[in-house]
Amino acid sequence: MMKKIFIEGMSCAHCVGHVEEALKEICGVKSVSVNLEQKFATVELAHEVADEKLRAAIDEAGYEVVKIEG
Repeated sequence: MMKKIFIEGMSCAHCVGHVEEALKEICGVKSVSVNLEQKFATVELAHEVADEKLRAAIDEAGYEVVKIEG
């Protein structure tokens, strides 16, 4: 299962690292790929993970989730 998360507030590679780390800590997340230029993260899940968990991890890292698809 894949989800695409649109994120505001990322401005550099350091930001990308923060978002990747935050998402990888969630149980069920298999892989994360962040596109800084287009402002989204693609997350591959091993099993269903609530959007609220993904949103909370990104919020806690200091960024804003615009929307989640998938």
